[in-house]
Amino acid sequence: MDNTTDPDERRLTAVVHAAFFLLLCSSFARFLSRDQGGARTGWVLALFAAFFLVYVLGHFLAPPPRAGTPPTTRHLVWLGSVSAVWTALLALAPSATWCAMPLLFAGLYALPPRIAVPLAAVLTALVVVSEVRVAQGMLNPNMVVAPIAVAAVATAVFVHLQRQAARQRVLIDDLVRTRRDLAATERRAGVLAERQRLSTEIHDTLAQGLSSQQMLLQAAERVWATDPEAARAHLHKAAGITSRGLAEARRFVHDLAPADLAEQSLPAALRLLAERESGPGLTVEFRLDGDPGRLPERVEAALLRIAQGALANVREHAAATRAALTLTCLDDQISLDVADNGRGFDATASPTAPDRTRGHGLPAMRIRARQSGGTLTVESTPGEGTVVSAAIPSAVNTPKEKVS
Repeated sequence: MDNTTDPDERRLTAVVHAAFFLLLCSSFARFLSRDQGGARTGWVLALFAAFFLVYVLGHFLAPPPRAGTPPTTRHLVWLGSVSAVWTALLALAPSATWCAMPLLFAGLYALPPRIAVPLAAVLTALVVVSEVRVAQGMLNPNMVVAPIAVAAVATAVFVHLQRQAARQRVLIDDLVRTRRDLAATERRAGVLAERQRLSTEIHDTLAQGLSSQQMLLQAAERVWATDPEAARAHLHKAAGITSRGLAEARRFVHDLAPADLAEQSLPAALRLLAERESGPGLTVEFRLDGDPGRLPERVEAALLRIAQGALANVREHAAATRAALTLTCLDDQISLDVADNGRGFDATASPTAPDRTRGHGLPAMRIRARQSGGTLTVESTPGEGTVVSAAIPSAVNTPKEKVS
């Protein structure tokens, strides 16, 4: 059966088959009306029948190859067989001359140009010889020129279409390969973005909570024998951090907003954070300048996480006694400043040997600010404290996350 799936190819094949049967019927009718008679009539009728039978069987048993694929051995055998039968028929009945057109199409369609062009030349030469043989009187030049011109045009068109189809297949293959590579790149980017998100969330919630618990438990251990009340206070505070960490972990698993923002506004959550971070040796104040209103959940979560990360750095590294958490609301942006009076550091220096187990806080805060369409700056001088500032546009629609 025909193995073509392209509707255009099926229609073209149907037209060629119809042309073959029309030409075959016309040739047979011409033979019966003009050329029959003599001992060769039986052979001619048998060859007409064989020609018809071989052509029809080839359509079902040896279909042409799909575009861009080499012809099968079965199809080549059929093409040779039907051409041989037509040649024999042509020798006995010149009426079958124009049945060469479907054969010309079959050869040009199935064979590569280096074989199809010589085959077309042979078929055209046979047609010309047949036309000249049956000519009566003065030779009509059209009998020689017309078959050659038609065959040349048909051959040129088919070769051009084959080469154009080959170029299109190359372009399509390149496009498919490019789309496949792009899909793989997008998957890798998605994996990296999700990995970055997970590491940032874990750092800002579980890691900070565990660090605070460790400090409190160590403090409780130091004063366990000398000041039991202080030790119990440390344990009580560590238990509170454990409860909050568990709540954050559950909300993180369900991809929800920070627990502090579940039932209260961003200023209230920041005020509560300042109260929790205040303790022996460190006082944290919260200041609000303006009314932020209701911000997008993603912006509120980013600002809260940035505040948590900045205060965690103050607590663990700054050796500060005071810190100020300031939320400033302007017409076009909202900014968060975390300032301390700690030891500070050289913000312009590039670490030569970074510690991969620490130092994730500032990069995570920068990523959060950038993902929300804002920026994060750090100003610090050794011995004069540090100021971390995050500025995020207050527009409702925040840009989509980008992978850097």
